[in-house]
Amino acid sequence: MYFPYLRGKQFELIALRELCALFPQELNKISPVIEPVKASSTLNSTLAELANRNANFNLIINPRVGDLEGQYERIIEIITSSIPAEYNNFQLAVIIDSKTERSIAALIDFVNALDLNYNGITLIHKTEINSQNIELLNNQLNIVYNVIYFSKTSRRYYREFEANTLVSLDDYFEEQSRNADYLNQESDFSKEYRFYIQDGFVGFSDFLTIGDNYSESGFLPRAVAIHLSYLDNEQIKVKHFVSDSNEDVADIGGKFSEAINKLVIWCNENNLNTAAINEFRDLQERGHFPGLGTLKKLSIMNHIELIINII
Repeated sequence: MYFPYLRGKQFELIALRELCALFPQELNKISPVIEPVKASSTLNSTLAELANRNANFNLIINPRVGDLEGQYERIIEIITSSIPAEYNNFQLAVIIDSKTERSIAALIDFVNALDLNYNGITLIHKTEINSQNIELLNNQLNIVYNVIYFSKTSRRYYREFEANTLVSLDDYFEEQSRNADYLNQESDFSKEYRFYIQDGFVGFSDFLTIGDNYSESGFLPRAVAIHLSYLDNEQIKVKHFVSDSNEDVADIGGKFSEAINKLVIWCNENNLNTAAINEFRDLQERGHFPGLGTLKKLSIMNHIELIINII
Protein backbone atom coordinates (compact mmCIF):
# COMPACT_ATOMS: atom_id res chain seq x y z
CA MET A 1 0.00 0.00 0.00
CA TYR A 2 1.12 3.55 -0.75
CA PHE A 3 1.07 6.24 1.96
CA PRO A 4 1.59 9.61 0.22
CA TYR A 5 2.69 12.19 2.82
CA LEU A 6 1.05 15.56 2.26
CA ARG A 7 0.94 18.81 4.17
CA GLY A 8 -2.62 20.07 4.35
CA LYS A 9 -2.11 23.10 2.12
CA GLN A 10 -4.90 24.00 -0.25
CA PHE A 11 -3.77 22.41 -3.49
CA GLU A 12 -2.39 19.27 -1.86
CA LEU A 13 -5.83 18.71 -0.36
CA ILE A 14 -7.63 19.49 -3.62
CA ALA A 15 -5.42 16.91 -5.35
CA LEU A 16 -6.57 14.25 -2.87
CA ARG A 17 -10.19 15.29 -3.19
CA GLU A 18 -10.14 15.10 -6.99
CA LEU A 19 -8.34 11.75 -6.97
CA CYS A 20 -11.17 10.29 -4.89
CA ALA A 21 -13.56 11.00 -7.76
CA LEU A 22 -11.16 9.93 -10.51
CA PHE A 23 -10.14 6.57 -9.03
CA PRO A 24 -12.92 5.42 -6.69
CA GLN A 25 -12.12 1.73 -7.31
CA GLU A 26 -8.39 2.15 -6.63
CA LEU A 27 -8.55 3.84 -3.24
CA ASN A 28 -7.74 0.58 -1.46
CA LYS A 29 -4.18 0.96 -2.76
CA ILE A 30 -3.44 4.20 -0.92
CA SER A 31 -3.70 5.59 2.61
CA PRO A 32 -2.71 9.27 2.56
CA VAL A 33 -0.87 10.80 5.51
CA ILE A 34 -2.12 14.34 6.06
CA GLU A 35 -0.25 16.82 8.26
CA PRO A 36 -2.83 19.61 8.65
CA VAL A 37 -1.27 23.07 8.60
CA LYS A 38 -4.33 25.32 8.53
CA ALA A 39 -7.98 25.11 9.52
CA SER A 40 -9.87 25.63 6.27
CA SER A 41 -13.00 24.68 4.39
CA THR A 42 -10.74 22.76 1.98
CA LEU A 43 -9.45 20.58 4.80
CA ASN A 44 -13.01 19.95 6.01
CA SER A 45 -14.33 19.09 2.55
CA THR A 46 -11.37 16.83 1.77
CA LEU A 47 -11.80 14.80 4.95
CA ALA A 48 -15.53 14.58 4.26
CA GLU A 49 -14.88 13.35 0.71
CA LEU A 50 -12.38 10.73 1.87
CA ALA A 51 -14.98 9.45 4.30
CA ASN A 52 -17.70 9.58 1.65
CA ARG A 53 -15.54 7.37 -0.61
CA ASN A 54 -14.66 5.01 2.27
CA ALA A 55 -10.99 5.86 1.74
CA ASN A 56 -8.53 5.05 4.50
CA PHE A 57 -6.28 7.90 5.63
CA ASN A 58 -4.04 9.06 8.47
CA LEU A 59 -4.55 12.50 10.02
CA ILE A 60 -1.68 13.86 12.11
CA ILE A 61 -2.87 15.36 15.39
CA ASN A 62 0.47 16.94 16.38
CA PRO A 63 1.68 18.76 13.24
CA ARG A 64 5.14 20.28 13.43
CA VAL A 65 4.57 23.06 10.88
CA GLY A 66 1.81 25.55 10.11
CA ASP A 67 -0.92 27.32 12.07
CA LEU A 68 -2.22 24.13 13.70
CA GLU A 69 1.03 23.25 15.45
CA GLY A 70 0.15 22.58 19.08
CA GLN A 71 -3.60 22.99 18.40
CA TYR A 72 -4.63 19.46 19.37
CA GLU A 73 -8.15 20.31 20.42
CA ARG A 74 -8.76 22.33 17.24
CA ILE A 75 -7.73 19.37 15.11
CA ILE A 76 -10.13 17.11 17.01
CA GLU A 77 -12.88 19.66 16.38
CA ILE A 78 -12.08 19.54 12.66
CA ILE A 79 -12.36 15.74 12.71
CA THR A 80 -15.70 15.73 14.50
CA SER A 81 -17.16 18.44 12.27
CA SER A 82 -15.96 16.88 8.98
CA ILE A 83 -16.18 13.11 9.42
CA PRO A 84 -19.46 11.33 10.22
CA ALA A 85 -19.50 9.91 13.75
CA GLU A 86 -20.07 6.37 12.47
CA TYR A 87 -17.05 6.46 10.12
CA ASN A 88 -13.93 4.77 11.49
CA ASN A 89 -11.83 3.89 8.43
CA PHE A 90 -9.00 6.23 9.37
CA GLN A 91 -6.07 6.44 11.76
CA LEU A 92 -5.05 9.24 14.07
CA ALA A 93 -1.38 9.82 13.33
CA VAL A 94 1.28 11.02 15.76
CA ILE A 95 4.72 12.34 14.86
CA ILE A 96 7.36 10.80 17.11
CA ASP A 97 10.22 13.25 17.51
CA SER A 98 12.24 14.78 20.35
CA LYS A 99 9.20 16.76 21.57
CA THR A 100 6.97 13.71 21.65
CA GLU A 101 9.59 11.58 23.37
CA ARG A 102 9.57 13.92 26.37
CA SER A 103 5.81 13.50 26.82
CA ILE A 104 4.90 9.94 25.86
CA ALA A 105 2.70 9.46 28.95
CA ALA A 106 0.78 12.70 28.31
CA LEU A 107 0.30 11.72 24.67
CA ILE A 108 -1.15 8.35 25.66
CA ASP A 109 -3.50 9.96 28.18
CA PHE A 110 -4.69 12.51 25.59
CA VAL A 111 -5.39 9.90 22.91
CA ASN A 112 -7.12 7.47 25.26
CA ALA A 113 -9.39 10.24 26.55
CA LEU A 114 -10.70 11.06 23.06
CA ASP A 115 -14.32 10.25 22.35
CA LEU A 116 -13.72 9.43 18.69
CA ASN A 117 -14.54 6.51 16.41
CA TYR A 118 -11.32 5.65 14.54
CA ASN A 119 -9.40 2.58 13.43
CA GLY A 120 -6.24 3.04 15.50
CA ILE A 121 -2.98 4.94 15.70
CA THR A 122 -0.25 5.56 13.13
CA LEU A 123 3.14 6.52 14.58
CA ILE A 124 5.48 8.48 12.32
CA HIS A 125 8.99 7.97 13.65
CA LYS A 126 11.16 11.00 12.89
CA THR A 127 13.50 10.08 15.70
CA GLU A 128 14.33 6.89 17.58
CA ILE A 129 12.79 6.22 20.97
CA ASN A 130 13.94 3.69 23.51
CA SER A 131 12.49 0.21 23.95
CA GLN A 132 10.73 1.18 27.16
CA ASN A 133 8.70 3.88 25.41
CA ILE A 134 8.01 1.58 22.47
CA GLU A 135 6.62 -1.02 24.87
CA LEU A 136 4.54 1.63 26.63
CA LEU A 137 3.02 2.80 23.35
CA ASN A 138 2.31 -0.75 22.20
CA ASN A 139 0.65 -1.66 25.50
CA GLN A 140 -1.46 1.48 25.84
CA LEU A 141 -2.44 2.29 22.24
CA ASN A 142 -3.80 0.35 19.27
CA ILE A 143 -0.88 0.84 16.86
CA VAL A 144 -1.92 0.07 13.29
CA TYR A 145 1.11 1.48 11.43
CA ASN A 146 4.67 2.43 12.34
CA VAL A 147 5.96 4.75 9.62
CA ILE A 148 9.77 4.76 9.81
CA TYR A 149 11.46 7.84 8.33
CA PHE A 150 14.74 6.28 7.30
CA SER A 151 16.67 9.53 6.84
CA LYS A 152 15.97 10.32 10.51
CA THR A 153 16.56 6.87 12.04
CA SER A 154 19.12 4.08 11.84
CA ARG A 155 18.63 1.13 9.51
CA ARG A 156 18.11 -1.26 12.43
CA TYR A 157 15.42 0.80 14.18
CA TYR A 158 12.48 -0.63 12.26
CA ARG A 159 13.22 -4.08 13.67
CA GLU A 160 11.81 -2.88 17.01
CA PHE A 161 8.27 -3.09 15.64
CA GLU A 162 5.80 -5.71 14.49
CA ALA A 163 6.34 -6.50 10.81
CA ASN A 164 2.66 -6.15 9.96
CA THR A 165 2.74 -2.47 11.02
CA LEU A 166 5.84 -1.31 9.13
CA VAL A 167 5.77 1.44 6.51
CA SER A 168 8.97 2.91 5.04
CA LEU A 169 9.22 6.68 4.55
CA ASP A 170 11.89 8.77 2.89
CA ASP A 171 12.32 11.99 0.93
CA TYR A 172 13.35 11.02 -2.60
CA PHE A 173 12.78 14.38 -4.27
CA GLU A 174 16.06 16.10 -5.18
CA GLU A 175 15.19 19.67 -4.33
CA GLN A 176 17.08 22.60 -5.83
CA SER A 177 17.38 26.03 -4.24
CA ARG A 178 15.92 27.78 -7.33
CA ASN A 179 13.46 26.63 -9.97
CA ALA A 180 15.91 27.64 -12.70
CA ASP A 181 18.36 25.06 -11.34
CA TYR A 182 16.08 22.27 -12.60
CA LEU A 183 16.53 23.42 -16.21
CA ASN A 184 17.04 20.50 -18.62
CA GLN A 185 17.24 18.00 -15.78
CA GLU A 186 15.66 14.77 -14.69
CA SER A 187 16.37 12.92 -11.46
CA ASP A 188 15.98 9.43 -10.07
CA PHE A 189 13.23 9.18 -7.49
CA SER A 190 12.70 5.70 -6.06
CA LYS A 191 12.28 1.98 -6.65
CA GLU A 192 10.67 1.44 -3.26
CA TYR A 193 7.41 0.25 -4.84
CA ARG A 194 9.30 -2.81 -6.11
CA PHE A 195 11.04 -3.83 -2.90
CA TYR A 196 8.94 -2.79 0.11
CA ILE A 197 7.10 -6.13 0.40
CA GLN A 198 10.18 -8.32 0.14
CA ASP A 199 11.91 -6.01 2.65
CA GLY A 200 9.16 -6.81 5.17
CA PHE A 201 7.01 -3.68 4.95
CA VAL A 202 3.26 -3.46 4.47
CA GLY A 203 3.54 -0.08 2.76
CA PHE A 204 5.83 2.70 1.60
CA SER A 205 5.62 6.48 1.83
CA ASP A 206 7.23 9.52 0.26
CA PHE A 207 6.82 13.29 -0.01
CA LEU A 208 5.88 13.06 -3.71
CA THR A 209 7.29 15.75 -6.02
CA ILE A 210 7.22 18.36 -3.24
CA GLY A 211 9.84 17.13 -0.80
CA ASP A 212 9.90 17.33 2.97
CA ASN A 213 10.89 21.00 3.25
CA TYR A 214 7.94 23.18 4.23
CA SER A 215 7.41 26.84 3.42
CA GLU A 216 4.36 28.85 4.46
CA SER A 217 4.95 31.91 2.32
CA GLY A 218 4.49 31.99 -1.42
CA PHE A 219 6.42 34.21 -3.79
CA LEU A 220 6.62 34.95 -7.49
CA PRO A 221 9.41 32.83 -8.97
CA ARG A 222 11.84 33.89 -11.66
CA ALA A 223 11.33 30.49 -13.28
CA VAL A 224 8.31 28.19 -13.51
CA ALA A 225 9.13 24.51 -13.00
CA ILE A 226 6.77 21.55 -13.45
CA HIS A 227 7.87 18.26 -11.88
CA LEU A 228 6.48 15.14 -13.56
CA SER A 229 6.95 11.60 -12.25
CA TYR A 230 7.23 8.77 -14.75
CA LEU A 231 8.42 5.17 -14.93
CA ASP A 232 11.63 4.31 -16.76
CA ASN A 233 12.73 0.66 -16.70
CA GLU A 234 11.18 0.05 -13.25
CA GLN A 235 12.79 3.23 -11.87
CA ILE A 236 10.50 6.10 -10.91
CA LYS A 237 12.09 9.30 -12.19
CA VAL A 238 11.11 12.95 -12.16
CA LYS A 239 11.38 15.04 -15.31
CA HIS A 240 11.64 18.79 -14.74
CA PHE A 241 10.14 21.20 -17.27
CA VAL A 242 11.37 24.75 -16.74
CA SER A 243 10.67 28.06 -18.42
CA ASP A 244 13.41 29.84 -20.38
CA SER A 245 12.69 33.54 -19.78
CA ASN A 246 13.93 33.57 -16.20
CA GLU A 247 15.59 36.97 -15.86
CA ASP A 248 12.88 38.46 -13.63
CA VAL A 249 9.44 37.72 -12.13
CA ALA A 250 7.45 39.34 -14.94
CA ASP A 251 4.90 37.41 -17.04
CA ILE A 252 4.38 34.27 -14.98
CA GLY A 253 1.77 33.13 -17.50
CA GLY A 254 4.35 33.33 -20.27
CA LYS A 255 6.83 31.33 -18.21
CA PHE A 256 4.13 28.70 -17.62
CA SER A 257 3.49 28.51 -21.36
CA GLU A 258 7.19 27.83 -22.00
CA ALA A 259 7.31 25.06 -19.39
CA ILE A 260 4.05 23.37 -20.36
CA ASN A 261 4.94 23.36 -24.05
CA LYS A 262 8.05 21.34 -23.19
CA LEU A 263 6.01 18.99 -21.01
CA VAL A 264 3.35 18.29 -23.63
CA ILE A 265 5.89 17.69 -26.42
CA TRP A 266 7.86 15.27 -24.23
CA CYS A 267 4.75 13.41 -23.02
CA ASN A 268 3.51 13.06 -26.60
CA GLU A 269 6.89 11.76 -27.75
CA ASN A 270 6.89 9.19 -24.94
CA ASN A 271 3.16 8.35 -25.15
CA LEU A 272 2.54 9.18 -21.48
CA ASN A 273 -1.06 9.45 -20.34
CA THR A 274 -2.48 10.12 -16.90
CA ALA A 275 -5.45 12.23 -15.89
CA ALA A 276 -3.07 15.01 -14.84
CA ILE A 277 -1.04 14.84 -18.06
CA ASN A 278 -4.24 15.07 -20.09
CA GLU A 279 -5.22 18.13 -18.08
CA PHE A 280 -1.81 19.65 -18.83
CA ARG A 281 -2.50 18.97 -22.53
CA ASP A 282 -5.86 20.72 -22.25
CA LEU A 283 -4.32 23.76 -20.54
CA GLN A 284 -1.64 23.97 -23.22
CA GLU A 285 -4.16 23.67 -26.04
CA ARG A 286 -6.38 26.39 -24.58
CA GLY A 287 -3.43 28.62 -23.71
CA HIS A 288 -4.77 28.91 -20.17
CA PHE A 289 -2.61 29.62 -17.11
CA PRO A 290 -4.50 28.31 -14.05
CA GLY A 291 -2.08 29.56 -11.39
CA LEU A 292 0.98 28.03 -9.78
CA GLY A 293 -1.07 26.10 -7.20
CA THR A 294 -2.75 24.09 -9.94
CA LEU A 295 0.66 23.04 -11.26
CA LYS A 296 1.48 21.57 -7.85
CA LYS A 297 -1.93 19.89 -7.71
CA LEU A 298 -1.47 18.22 -11.11
CA SER A 299 2.08 17.15 -10.26
CA ILE A 300 0.78 15.48 -7.07
CA MET A 301 -2.11 13.81 -8.89
CA ASN A 302 0.20 12.48 -11.60
CA HIS A 303 2.58 11.03 -9.01
CA ILE A 304 -0.18 9.27 -7.07
CA GLU A 305 -1.80 7.92 -10.25
CA LEU A 306 1.57 6.58 -11.38
CA ILE A 307 1.97 4.72 -8.09
CA ILE A 308 -1.62 3.43 -8.22
CA ASN A 309 -0.97 2.03 -11.70
CA ILE A 310 2.23 0.15 -10.79
CA ILE A 311 1.46 -1.43 -7.42
